[in-house]
This record gives sequence, structure tokens and C-alpha cells, in this order.
Amino acid sequence: MLDYTAMILAIGPELWLAAAGLVGVLLGALLKDRFNSLSFKYGALALFGAAALTLVFYQGGEAFGGLVRTNTFVNFAKFVSFSVGGFALIMSEGFLKRHDTIRYEYVLLTIFASLGMGIILSASDLMTLYMGIETLSLSSYVLAAFHRDSARSSEAGLKYFVLGALASGMLLYGASLVYGFSGTTSYAGIFTADTSIGLLFGMVMMIVGLAFKVSAAPMHVWTPDVYEGAPTPVGAFFATAPKMASMVVFANVMFTAFGNILDQWQMVISIIAGMSMLIGSFGALTQTNIKRLLGYSSIANMGYALVAVAAGRETGAGALLVFMTLYVISSLGLFAGVLAMRRRGGMVESIDELGGLMSTRPWLAIALSILIFSIAGLPPFGGFFGKWEVFNAGIQAGLMPLAIILVVASVVSLGYYLRVVKIMWFDEPKERFEPIDGSVTLTVLASAFVAGIVFLIFINALADWANTAALGLPS
Repeated sequence: MLDYTAMILAIGPELWLAAAGLVGVLLGALLKDRFNSLSFKYGALALFGAAALTLVFYQGGEAFGGLVRTNTFVNFAKFVSFSVGGFALIMSEGFLKRHDTIRYEYVLLTIFASLGMGIILSASDLMTLYMGIETLSLSSYVLAAFHRDSARSSEAGLKYFVLGALASGMLLYGASLVYGFSGTTSYAGIFTADTSIGLLFGMVMMIVGLAFKVSAAPMHVWTPDVYEGAPTPVGAFFATAPKMASMVVFANVMFTAFGNILDQWQMVISIIAGMSMLIGSFGALTQTNIKRLLGYSSIANMGYALVAVAAGRETGAGALLVFMTLYVISSLGLFAGVLAMRRRGGMVESIDELGGLMSTRPWLAIALSILIFSIAGLPPFGGFFGKWEVFNAGIQAGLMPLAIILVVASVVSLGYYLRVVKIMWFDEPKERFEPIDGSVTLTVLASAFVAGIVFLIFINALADWANTAALGLPS
């Protein structure tokens, strides 16, 4: 007999999204093209509703015999993921309409991808984890190739699918080894199982699979190509909501299932973090396409986040939530800025096309500068405090070499971040961009306001909330 109260407490937001997705399929079948434009409001309402339900059921619960178990740590990530996913969906309507690809299927795929995010965050068992990853991944592959008339979009979807299938296979193989040598698929059971070479080998395979999901080196090669080739709103979604969810899931698996053998995986995570920071930072220096630059920036920032994972649960869990929250907000605003780069001939993506933006559209140049300074980690903007939390976690955990790499990579990153600011403020003005959609304007300004002003004032409140949420992790 199912305990429906426990089920709602544990996965209320996921039940809401599943229902919203299925009702959306029905509405699409009945209304057909008349549902296309309305679907974006419908999808945003579904995602914001899921975020609100996450707060209602914030303390979490357990259901399905322990296959799902939520707590404040994962519910914090759910709230942020669903919220930024809703904003990413709202600002995509104008782009898809101009490219004649506005279809309600886009919204439904985003809803089901968000459902996958919720499932992986709620998972407390390897079977639930894999089901959620596939739900998220299959929707993401189609979203990457959604612009069917674009060769770049089709190529992005194919690359993402092929490499994603490889990573999924490695994750599944690792999970099967962990099950074979521990005798259980539950995180709690794996935590108490005897350590063996086979279990450690399976754990490493799972780490590689999860590294792909967060675009960490050496499983990062898909990121710049997919960010460049996929429709810009899809890139905005990939860079924010799934990134937050996947990184917190990565941490949750390591802390909850393998937390008792931190000494066995800390070095592995540290190597991945160091490689990601350096590859992402140096790789971005030569980029001329703004979306590829943001792809490499994402790789570097995932390396920063992995420093908190390597630091362990006690010092790293709260720092991870702070850093990822500030990162996804800044990243959402920057992708909204890319959506503003439109002229009569269509979208432009070259960084040089931002030349003289301060003269032609000063409010946009100021907002993008704030977001760049934030994601670069320059004080007094929000991103600085996120990096400081991660750096401090690494120091407290005794990961001094990793902390040094973090500083070096951050200094290197200034080379490409400040180049963009210099082009916007001091280069010769280019042709003016066309008027921007109201939703894009709102997203750029709101993200800059939050990253540049709100968290400057309320950063301690965010840190306190994140550290309190981290206490929800099972000990």
C-alpha cells in the first residue's frame, strides 16, 4: 500500500511536473498550433509552481521503500534549478518565434528535462538515479537539435547524444559494479558496505559518468560545441538549471554513498577539478565566439565547484550551494545578453560584435559588465563571495594545491572576461542591435541586479541558508 502523504512530501514537485507534462501533451494534441505560444506561459507556470512546492515540502521525506529520499540540501538545489529553468523558458519564446521553431514540444521537453532534474536530486538509490539521468538526458538531446533546419544544431544534438550515451554506459557499468560488490543499490547500504577494489573501480566509473553531466574535464569536450551549435535559449537552459542539479547530485552521491571513504576519492575529484579549471580557463583565451567562450567558462566554473566536493561534506556542502547559486544566476543573465545580440541579418555571436555597446546601448553594457565581473569572481560582486566560499572550503580541507590552482585559473580567466568588457566599453561602436524582447531585458537586468547588488547585501543570508540546508545531508 502506497503512503501517499509520504510520497507527496518526498517528491511533490516531481509529481506536479509529471502531471504538467502529461496535461501539456494532451493540450498540444487537442489545440495543436494554437497551443504553441500559450505553452511558454504554461511551462513557466509549471516550473515556478514546482519551485514553490519545493519550499512547501522543503524538509523533505522518504517514499517508495527508500528509492527516493529528499532533504534540505537537495531541495535547496531543486528550488534554484526550477526557478532559473522557468526564467530560461520565458526568455526563449521570442527567439524561437523569429526562427519559426516555436512549438509546444519545446516546452514539454523542458518540463520533462526538469522532471529528470528533480528525480536525480530526489534519488537515494542507484536505480532511481539512473532513471532520472536518462529522463534528463533524452530530453536534452532533442532540445540541443531542436532547430531542425540548422546544421549546427543537428551536429550539436548528435555530438551530445553520442558522447552522452558513452558517459551513460560508463555510469551504468560503474553502478553495476558498485551493486555487485556492495550487494545493494541504496546510497545508505553502499555507505556501510565493505570497501573492495571492485567497489572502488565502480565508484571511479560513476565519477567519470557524473563528470560528463557537469561538463568537467576530461569529459568536457562536448560543452563548447553544444553551447555553440544548440539554439541560444537551449544553451541558456543547459548552462543553468541542469548544471545546478547535476553538480549537487554529484556531491550528494559522493557524500551520501561514498562519504565513508573520502580518502579514496578525494584525489580523483581533485585531479578532475584541477584539470577543469585549467582547461576551461586557458581554452577560453583564444575564443572569438561568445557562446563557445561561455562553454569554456562553464568548464572552469565546474572545476571551482568540484573543489567544494573534494573538500568533503563538512566544509564543502554549504560552499557548493552558495557558489552554484551565484554562478547559475550570472550565467543566465549572460546568455540573455547573447539573445540580445540580434541585427537585421539575424543573430550574431562574435565577441567583436559587442564593440562600443556602451555607446549604443549603455544599460545593456553595464548589466553585462556586472555579470561578467560577478562570474569572474571580482569583488564586490556576488561571484566573488561564491569563489571565496569554495576557496575557503579547500583551505580548510587541506587542499592547498587545489586552492592555488583555483587562484591561478581565476587570474587567467580575467584575460578573456576583461577582453569582453574592454570591447563593450572602448572599441569603436558597431551597428546597433535590434530592440530586445521584454523577457530578455527583464532577465538581463534582474540577473545583474541580483548578482551585483542583492547578494552584495544579503550574501550572509544566502550563506546561512546554504549551510543550514547542508545540515540536512544524512550523517
